[in-house]
Amino acid sequence: MSIFEALMMLGFGLAWPFNIYKSAVSKTAAGKSFLFTVTIALAYLCGIIHKIFYSFDAVFWLYVLDFLLVAADLTLMLRNRRLDMLRAKQNAAYATSAHA
Repeated sequence: MSIFEALMMLGFGLAWPFNIYKSAVSKTAAGKSFLFTVTIALAYLCGIIHKIFYSFDAVFWLYVLDFLLVAADLTLMLRNRRLDMLRAKQNAAYATSAHA
């Protein structure tokens, strides 16, 4: 096991709970990139696959944890995009009725 790989995974993993909290309370996907988040999730998935086939050690679980955190943030992002669309429709309906 590489201590540096473990520290890298811990460092990346520490950022996700803050991002998840921000996504949960803001209820908007503004400023978030779906493609970026999916790319990060796929990168963690590749790390998991590498650990399974070539270098299984305890760092595997850090990859899994980080992947699950990114998946949670991605789920919130999809929810927030839906909420953004609903707000946009409500605002459009209000603007149309206000001008009528």
